[in-house]
Amino acid sequence: QVQLVESGVGLVHPGGSLRRSCAASGNISSTSAIGWYRQAPGKEREWVAAIGISGTTTYEDSVKGRFTISRDNAKNTGYLQMNSLKPEDTAVYYCKLRRSTLATTRDYWGQGTQVTVSS
Repeated sequence: QVQLVESGVGLVHPGGSLRRSCAASGNISSTSAIGWYRQAPGKEREWVAAIGISGTTTYEDSVKGRFTISRDNAKNTGYLQMNSLKPEDTAVYYCKLRRSTLATTRDYWGQGTQVTVSS
């Protein structure tokens, strides 16, 4: 099975920055899209950002200009750089790898890591 391991510091003041890493097993990053999601207490999990196989990026409106998604295929790792963090960014963040072929689509999820933005 594909394993995704997330890591990163979890606490920051408003206006600060954090970086999340998502390391995938199996040398599959080059053939997969990577996405980041978050879930705050009492809310549904929401999509945050995505990067395609070719490097094309998309973002949810509330994080545009603040968050940057990237990938390093040689390291089989995806990243989410979070700048100008706000309290409303507080949530558990999950990475997802989507591997698509002509026949199938399969999603793999990281374990989730807490991001807390507080003064």
